[in-house]
Amino acid sequence: MTVLTASDISIAFGGVKAIDGISFSADAGRILSIIGPNGAGKTTLFNVVSGIYEADQGRVELEGANVTGLAPDLLAARGLSRTFQNLQIFQRMTAVENVMVGRHLRETCRLFADLLRLPSVTRQNATTRQAALALLDEVGLRDSADRPAGALPYGACKRLEIARALAAEPRVLLLDEPAAGCNAVETAEIARLVRQIADKGIAVVLVEHDMKLVMNISHRVLVLDRGRLLTEGTPREVRDNPAVLEAYLGKHGLRETTHAGEPDA
Repeated sequence: MTVLTASDISIAFGGVKAIDGISFSADAGRILSIIGPNGAGKTTLFNVVSGIYEADQGRVELEGANVTGLAPDLLAARGLSRTFQNLQIFQRMTAVENVMVGRHLRETCRLFADLLRLPSVTRQNATTRQAALALLDEVGLRDSADRPAGALPYGACKRLEIARALAAEPRVLLLDEPAAGCNAVETAEIARLVRQIADKGIAVVLVEHDMKLVMNISHRVLVLDRGRLLTEGTPREVRDNPAVLEAYLGKHGLRETTHAGEPDA
């Protein structure tokens, strides 16, 4: 089932088109990866879809509803969450507190109850903490729940940010370079986690430079070239496309992807 659809998205900055007529769709339980060199427009496309930028043209639909131009908080309330290329965690808060922040859209208590510290607030906080702990367990960080986020290893912080995005109970999760800066072991943990998220029925849209990761976990791959669509297909189709091999993978990338498998359809 298609959960997210972006149609004919275009946006220009200073007269230069960063995105030029890009369309794609993301299905529940599937992983769509968007690849391309620096400057191809990957993060810009994410910023349009997630409401940070307003496109010059195009339409975004979430579960069949037109959400074009909606602010990020409204999109999050409707079921679209994202992470960022650069870590956006609260360093001085504990891991569990970071995830609890992501639950605010699912809480029912209001300002008046918080000010008076009514029993409903205590119950809500306990419920939120339990949900956050369950997510930390899911991403392999349960034992670090009460540690300051700033004291966690880099790869753990990446998983923590994903846990916080999941706290909003999204139907679509946009991951902007979740494995950037990670070592081989941390990247393998990210790959396992992304597969696990998709297995829960969430549509995952991934921007990533690690071609081995992309080819191993993606169901479909979208390739951008200077803001335009170069090709789209299965990992094998993209890997074997001469234009992609020449423009994006090169000899080193080809060696990596030659040994990379594809997920089950």
